Amino acid sequence: MLPSSEHSECLTERTEFVLFQESEPEEKLYSCPECGKCFPYKSLLLRHESAHTGKGPFSCWECGKCFLYKSALVIHEMIHTGEKPYSCSQCQKRFNRKSTLSRHEILHTGDKSYSCSVCGKCFSQRLHLQKHDRVHTGERPFPCAECGKRFFQQSDLNRHERVHTGLKPYSCSLCGKCFSQKSILTRHERVHIGEKPD
Repeated sequence: MLPSSEHSECLTERTEFVLFQESEPEEKLYSCPECGKCFPYKSLLLRHESAHTGKGPFSCWECGKCFLYKSALVIHEMIHTGEKPYSCSQCQKRFNRKSTLSRHEILHTGDKSYSCSVCGKCFSQRLHLQKHDRVHTGERPFPCAECGKRFFQQSDLNRHERVHTGLKPYSCSLCGKCFSQKSILTRHERVHIGEKPD
C-alpha cells in the first residue's frame, strides 16, 4: 500500500530530522542568500527559502496566502474564522496559539529575564530583546522591494509598502474614510466624538 501524500510528507520531515541527528556535519554548508542563515542540508535551506518567497504547498481558502507547513495554515485560518481557543486565566484575553498565550502570561508575572548587554534594558521575551539589539547595531534586515529603503521590523516595512501600493486598509465606521495606518484612523475618529486631534 502506498503512503498518502500527507504521510509521505511527514516521513520526509522525519527522515531529514533523523539524518540531521545521525550525521551532523562539522560546519553548516548551505547559506540563505536572502538573510545569511546557514543550514547543514540543502533540503533545509530550500524549505527556509520558501519562507522568504511566501510560497508553500498549503494555501488559505479565504485569502490565498501560502504556507510551508499545514500547521501554520491552520493557525492562519483562525484569523478568518475568529477562533481563539486559548484564554488567559488572569485577564481572560483570548489567543489563537498556545505559544502566544504563554508569552502573554509572562506580562502578568512582571518577569523580564532578558537584558541588553549594551544598555541593560530588560525584556520579558527574547524576541523583544533581539529587536531592541538592532537599535545598537543599526541592522535593518527588512528591505522594501520597491525602493530599497530598509527597516528594523517587518511591521515597519509593511506600513511603508502602503506608500507604494496606496493600500488603505483601515476605514472609519462612521464616515467610511480610509487610512493607511491604524493610528491615523484613531486620530481621525476623535473628530467624530468632539475631541481635538493631537
